[in-house]
Amino acid sequence: MAVEVGDRAPDFELKDQHGTPVRLSGFRGAKNVVLVFYPLAFSGVCTSELCAMRDDFPEVNRDDVELLTVSVDSTFTHRAWSDAEHFEFPLLSDFWPHGAVATEYGVFDAERGIATRGTFVIDKDGVVRWKVVHPVPQARDIADYQKALAELD
Repeated sequence: MAVEVGDRAPDFELKDQHGTPVRLSGFRGAKNVVLVFYPLAFSGVCTSELCAMRDDFPEVNRDDVELLTVSVDSTFTHRAWSDAEHFEFPLLSDFWPHGAVATEYGVFDAERGIATRGTFVIDKDGVVRWKVVHPVPQARDIADYQKALAELD
C-alpha cells in the first residue's frame, strides 16, 4: 500500500554509509525530511540526481531540513559511492530485509528488486506533505522539492 499525502510517514531505522543507524522519527519536532528513494548507486541517473542534491539543493544545509536517501544497496556500496562523489548526506541501506522500507512506502519494484524514484517531503510532525513517484529511467526535478519545502515554512 502506498503512502499518500496526509498520511503519517511510516517510521523506520536504517544504517547510513558509515554504519550509523538513522531513525526517521528522530527528526520529529525538529526537522522537515526530504526522503528520496532511488534504484541503485553508481548508475547514471541516480548519480546525476544525487549530485544535483549535493550541488544545487542548499536547503540541505538548513537547520530545519534533513535529506535522507534510500536504496537497496549495501552500506559498503553506499560508502564507496559517497566517498567517490563526496556525498555528505545520509545514504541509507534498505538491503535487508530487501526493500522493506521501499515496500512500506509503495515504491518497491518487486520484479526488478529495486526502489523506483519516489520522493516524500515529511513535515516536523511526521506527516507526508508532498510526494512524487517517477519510473526508474525518469529523473526528478529538485526544484519541485524546493517548492514543497517552501510551502512548509
